[in-house]
Amino acid sequence: MSSAMSSALYVRLRAALAPAGRNGRFARDRPATVGRMEHSKAAEALVEQNTLLADLTHAGDPAAPVPTCPGWTLRQLVKHVGRGHRWAAAIVRDRAQDPVDPATVPGGKPPRDQDGTTAWLTESPSVLFDAVTATGADTPVWTFTGPKPAGWWIRRRLHEAVVHHADAAIALGAPFAVDPAVAADGVSEWLSLLSARTVDEPLLAAGATMHLHATDDGLGAAGEWLVRAGGTGVEWEHGHGKGAAAVRGTAADLLLVLLRRVPADRVEVHGDAGILDTWLARTPF
Repeated sequence: MSSAMSSALYVRLRAALAPAGRNGRFARDRPATVGRMEHSKAAEALVEQNTLLADLTHAGDPAAPVPTCPGWTLRQLVKHVGRGHRWAAAIVRDRAQDPVDPATVPGGKPPRDQDGTTAWLTESPSVLFDAVTATGADTPVWTFTGPKPAGWWIRRRLHEAVVHHADAAIALGAPFAVDPAVAADGVSEWLSLLSARTVDEPLLAAGATMHLHATDDGLGAAGEWLVRAGGTGVEWEHGHGKGAAAVRGTAADLLLVLLRRVPADRVEVHGDAGILDTWLARTPF
């Protein structure tokens, strides 16, 4: 991404998130510890991860298969991510209170040529930032988990970009990198999405607990999660605790294992390994 493009996106994201920066909102939509990460940092990370994805796929064969997204090619992956950013922008811009049909999203199809597609993907986060600026970061809009402030979508799109950057890297045999704090926030976000939904099959047996521990330096409590069965789904909290299963690894590896992008042997599992196996079998992404 050119320095001019970087500067333009940075200005847009700062404008979009100025209300959150002034009044410290959004923490109510995250666990308290992770909520201390400034929402603007999530937006900056979205630009970074989206750009890494754009650069990586630009150098690859658009027709290459993506093993972690069966049936998809790299071009379909890029279309999914770019249109997803613009779909979120449409929800925010229209102050939607119901789902928006992705097929109706303005600019939702990438150009046919590779250069045009890369530029389209690179620019897509700015469409979301512009929508948040125009609507107001605290304006309630539709989300998968009920009405949330419009700025919620920036964090959601960040973690969508992270996982699909990983998909592209796996498809191309390329290195994948993400800041540990971003990966840890991705674990928290995934647990939040799971805890907000009702499931047909319990993710954890009654009384079962699972402790996740990120081994990266400097994460503190934000790098530990205690998950237990609760009601019709799961409950979780940050902190150290003894679980029937304990899962240890870098935040990036924990995230990719939980999202079923890499095998569980990328992390250490202590105690009842069947708890993690059942969890993974019942949490498709």
